[in-house]
Amino acid sequence: MPIIVNVDVMMAKRKMSLNELSGKVDITLSNLSILKTGKAKAIRFSTLEAICKALDCQPGDILEFVSEEKSH
Repeated sequence: MPIIVNVDVMMAKRKMSLNELSGKVDITLSNLSILKTGKAKAIRFSTLEAICKALDCQPGDILEFVSEEKSH
């Protein structure tokens, strides 16, 4: 998939654990893990907003588009 999820990068930069982010965003650990590993098919804007607030970042810090040509 050409959309890369960099939640783990931002969590590392903010020194925040999966458990801590899960509590702040009010999302289950399993759903956060699915998002973090890039296996999610979609994300609600409200969830993205909550993650951005918790990690003090912009959506572009979390989501990245990589064209098919660059990914090979």
